[in-house]
Amino acid sequence: MKFTLDKQDKYSLLSLDEENLNSLIAPDLKSEFVFLRNEGVRNLIFDLTNVKYVDSSGLSAILTANRLWKDYGSYVITGIAHPSVEKLIKISRLDTILAIIPTVTEAIDYVFMEEAERQMSEEAPTEEE
Repeated sequence: MKFTLDKQDKYSLLSLDEENLNSLIAPDLKSEFVFLRNEGVRNLIFDLTNVKYVDSSGLSAILTANRLWKDYGSYVITGIAHPSVEKLIKISRLDTILAIIPTVTEAIDYVFMEEAERQMSEEAPTEEE
């Protein structure tokens, strides 16, 4: 599996450098997601710009990451450029549960906003205080 990983202070950007996100790639991708989560990556941006085809195994990998980052940080998908990938995500209704942002720049802004909101809610006094 070919990918690039750009680790920043507040997020990591994983760009898949494969045209197909299928059963040959998905197991390795799931392992990478688990590794990043266990490494303490709080916010992950998953860039699909180069991906032209996704099958059910690929969708499973995408959902695995969503579960891993739920209640932990932010998981954002970006770069859905190919019509077949966009169509599959809409048909499977994943667009209703995943944070899908058009560009990497907008995804980074989204992660920073989510991070700021989490910090504000952690710092907000509770009713008991």
